[in-house]
Amino acid sequence: MTEQGPKTEENSPDAAGGDEVPAASLVDDLSSLIEDGQTYLAAEIAFQKTRLSFASAQGKAGAVFLLGALAFLHLALIALVVGLVFALAPILTPFGATAAVTLGLLVLAALFAFAGGKRLSAISRAFGKDTE
Repeated sequence: MTEQGPKTEENSPDAAGGDEVPAASLVDDLSSLIEDGQTYLAAEIAFQKTRLSFASAQGKAGAVFLLGALAFLHLALIALVVGLVFALAPILTPFGATAAVTLGLLVLAALFAFAGGKRLSAISRAFGKDTE
């Protein structure tokens, strides 16, 4: 047990220097805060980089699978057209069935092209110069 002498003004907490927080403590706290902020920023950047690489890898894989799905859809439509030609051949003759299916597909292509052109011209009108 250590002996403490009688309380005097010099060793009491209410002495002139007892209420002030030492300046070094505030500087240490600020530098610690800055250090913590830098650590947090570095961790956040690393997290976002990881997140971006995950999203890009999943996006690439998703795009490949969607392209595969479109390829199979294309093959299915080709099979449908060939089947339609075969089904119509006894009724219209093979050349007549081929002509009828081709003509039907050309009409559908023209309708889609017309609708697409109409939508694109609406865009150009919306962004065109005002003639007022």
